[in-house]
Amino acid sequence: MTTPNIDPTIPPSGPGCVDCESTDSWWLHLRRCAACGHVGCCDDSLNRHATAHAAASGHPVIQSFEPGEDWFWNYTLNEFVTGPRLADPQSHPASQPVPGPAGRVPVDWEYRLGG
Repeated sequence: MTTPNIDPTIPPSGPGCVDCESTDSWWLHLRRCAACGHVGCCDDSLNRHATAHAAASGHPVIQSFEPGEDWFWNYTLNEFVTGPRLADPQSHPASQPVPGPAGRVPVDWEYRLGG
């Protein structure tokens, strides 16, 4: 049986936020669309690309793309949900810093995020 809005056969779009990469921006944490594999930045990031992708695409379910995390979130239900193991890789490379990517994170990143 397939879970609505989740395709476990689709690999992630890459090791970082697709949209931040295209604009030379940076992110705090990464989220992966469970329907199409789009990797976007979280709501604590400046650009909130994962939420924007969910709204634009109609794909409401994401999974954390952080090492050691496997939780799913459904934006429509506004709650955690369960889901199957998605296609590898399960997270961004452990060598990639948080925030990331290396070389693009400003020294005052905490201030820029309101911290």
